[in-house]
Amino acid sequence: MQYLFTILFILGFMAFFVFIVLMVLSIRKHNRIPIKHVLLTAACFAIASIGMYGMLALPSNTPQSSGTEHTEKQESGAVTTEEDHAPLTQTNASGFHMTTEEFKNKFNGAVGKYRLNGLSITRLNMKDSSEQGTGAFEYVFNDKLRLVGTLNSDQKVQEVRFYGTGDVSEPTGGIFLTAIATLILTTNNEYTYNDAQNVIQDIGILDRDVSQSNFDEATVRNGFEYRFSVQDHDQSTFEITVAK
Repeated sequence: MQYLFTILFILGFMAFFVFIVLMVLSIRKHNRIPIKHVLLTAACFAIASIGMYGMLALPSNTPQSSGTEHTEKQESGAVTTEEDHAPLTQTNASGFHMTTEEFKNKFNGAVGKYRLNGLSITRLNMKDSSEQGTGAFEYVFNDKLRLVGTLNSDQKVQEVRFYGTGDVSEPTGGIFLTAIATLILTTNNEYTYNDAQNVIQDIGILDRDVSQSNFDEATVRNGFEYRFSVQDHDQSTFEITVAK
């Protein structure tokens, strides 16, 4: 059907063009244009218009091919699920799939994108681990905020944790919440700052009093577990680990 409309458009347009040229020549020679000539020109224009409309209205062969491939996949026994169309931020239990340098660059990228002043990482302090083939790193932002992370045997980031020191009788806020949002953005390339705030909201930090020594809540997004807890009397912890 697509070819039929294409032929109609080409023939109609060519005939319309010829009749237009003849009409122009007749006008220049001061000859009278027959009504039949005008009607034929209008008919050719209508045919060309129908052909163009059909070409635009009918789907191209590309989606049909995709549908065929999808059918062949089903016939071969492949099962398509929602996980097959999951975003690239999905992970498995092996870790964050990023080195410490990649982690630092992504963290600083989020800081620069959203102009989160005072949170840039200059150089991570690497630490030896007692376990063979693993390691850890640390970065101190100030006397009230510290970042700690661990590596797996492939030297990729396994988990990260923020330690916030201060009076837990006061609601969590300020630079600690901003740092938490930045860390969430670091683990999800497709997240916006609003998405990070939604994760914080799911944990319960924003909609309830977290000034309790037994506060410990978590939420799972895209294969990661985000957990916030209050420890002792002056320390709060936010950690991101691979969900089990």
